[in-house]
Amino acid sequence: MAAKRAKHAATNKKDGVTLAQDMLDFINEAWTPFHAVAEASRRLEAAGFEKLSEQQQWQLQPGKRYYFTRSLTTLVAFAVGAKYAPGNGFHMVGAHTDSPCLKLKPVSKGSKPGFQMINVEPYGGGLWHTWFDRDLTVAGSVLVRGSDGSLGYRLVKVPKPILRIPMLAIHLQRDIHEKGFKPNKQTHLAPILATAVEAAASKADSKASASGPEASANGNASHAVEEKAKHHPALLRAIAGALQIDAAQIVDFDLSVCDTQLGVIGGVDDEFVCVGRLDNLGMSFCSLQALLDCYHNPDALRDEENIKAVALFDHEEVGSSSAQGAGGPVMRDTITRVTSALTGGQHHQAIVQALAQSFLVSADMAHARHPNYAEAHEPDHSPAFGKGLVVKHNVNQRYATNSLSAALFREVGAAEGIPTQDFCVRSDMACGSTIGPILASSLGCRTLDVGAATLAMHSIREMASVADVGHSHAHFCAFFREFSKLDSNLNLDALPPPPVQVLHNDVPCNHT
Repeated sequence: MAAKRAKHAATNKKDGVTLAQDMLDFINEAWTPFHAVAEASRRLEAAGFEKLSEQQQWQLQPGKRYYFTRSLTTLVAFAVGAKYAPGNGFHMVGAHTDSPCLKLKPVSKGSKPGFQMINVEPYGGGLWHTWFDRDLTVAGSVLVRGSDGSLGYRLVKVPKPILRIPMLAIHLQRDIHEKGFKPNKQTHLAPILATAVEAAASKADSKASASGPEASANGNASHAVEEKAKHHPALLRAIAGALQIDAAQIVDFDLSVCDTQLGVIGGVDDEFVCVGRLDNLGMSFCSLQALLDCYHNPDALRDEENIKAVALFDHEEVGSSSAQGAGGPVMRDTITRVTSALTGGQHHQAIVQALAQSFLVSADMAHARHPNYAEAHEPDHSPAFGKGLVVKHNVNQRYATNSLSAALFREVGAAEGIPTQDFCVRSDMACGSTIGPILASSLGCRTLDVGAATLAMHSIREMASVADVGHSHAHFCAFFREFSKLDSNLNLDALPPPPVQVLHNDVPCNHT
C-alpha cells in the first residue's frame, strides 16, 4: 500500500499542473452554466459520445456512449457496459454547473444621479463584498429572432469589462473596521454601466435603431422599442456586438454578471488554483474528465456490466428544485429511459433492481481548514490542501454519506494509493448541504458526499490545490474502473445475524 501511495503521489505531482491547467481552461470558458454545458458537450462530442434528444425515442446499445442536455444548463453523460444485463446498476458522479453570482433582473435598466445602473438580483449565497472593485461584464444566453422570424438561443460573453461596483471610500465610512462591511443587496450591489452623459447620447441612437430599416423589415420595431425601455441601449449594443447581430434582433436574455479576470495557477511553487466558480466547476471538470479518460475508447467497456455516468445539474446553489435541478426528475428520468431502452420496454422490475444496485458520488467542493480561522473548524475533522478528496459526514443528513458508502469509496481509492480525508462541521454550527441527500431520497440508492478542499468558497475568486485536482480526477477514474469489481464481492443479504442477548442474573451477555 505504501508503494502504491508513493507511486500515485509521484504521478500526481507530475500530472497535476497539466490537469489543473486543463481544468482552468474549462472554467475560463464556462462563465455561466450555459457555457459549462456547451464546453462539456464539445468535449464529449470530440470523444465520440452520441448526443440524444429528450424529445425523441432513444435507441441504445451496450458498449456505446451517450449524453443529453436539459434546458441548456444541465447535462448527463453515460457509458453502457458491453456486458450490461437488465437490472444492473448505475455508477454515477453528480456535480453542479451553477455558482453564486448576480443575475440581471427582467427590467435591467436602472439609474441613479449621474449614472446608468444595472438592476441585479443575487443568486445563491455569495460573499458579495468580494464583488466590489472588480472588472465585471455579462454573459449567458440570448433569445434571438432570425431574419425569417424564427427564434433561437445564442450564448454570449461580452469580453471586456463593462460593469463595476465601486466601494465607498474609507473617508466616508470610517467605522467600517469596527462595524464591518454589510452591503445592502438592493441598494449597494447595483453595477455602474455608464454615466448619464452617455445615456443622453444613447437616447437618439435608441429611437433610430428601433425604427431602422432592419427592424421595420422584420415587423419588430414595436418589440425593439419595448426591449429598449427595459434595458439600456448601451447594454443591448454591447450584447449585439458580441453576437454580431443587430440589437433589434434581441428578444430576451438570461444574463449573469461575471468577473473578467481569468483563473491562474499561483503560489511560489505553482501549488494553487485561483479562479471563480471552483464551486462547483472544479468537481464538474474532474468527474467529466474522468469519464472521458476512462471511456474515450469504447473497448474499455468490453468487460463492463454496469453503466457509468456523470450528471451536471443546475440550480444547486438555490435548492435544486427545478426542472433541470437535482431535485427535479432528471436522474430518475435518465435511469428509467436508459433501462427501458436497453430492456425492450420490460423495465419496471429492472428499474427497481438497478436502483438497488446503483451508487452515487455527490461531488461538491469542500471546506479546507483556514490557517487564519482555525477556530471555525472541528479540530479533528479539518481537511487540508493536497491530501485528497474530502468525505463529508453529517448525522442530520445534510450529507448522504454513511459508513458503508464511505468505506466503499475509500477502498477504490486506497487500491490505487489515493488518499482521502474526513469532514464534519462543528457541533455548534449549522451545516451546509449538497445534491447528495436530494438524490439519495429520490433514487433510494447508496450515496456519499465528497469534494476537494477549498478556501474562500463562494467568493468571486476561490482557491484550491493543484495536487487535489490530480487526486480528484484519479479517484473518480478509480471509481469508474474498479467499483464494479468491488461491489460484486459485497453481499449485504449475507451479513451474519446480530448476536443473541441472553440475560444471566440481570446481566446481559452476548452469545454469537
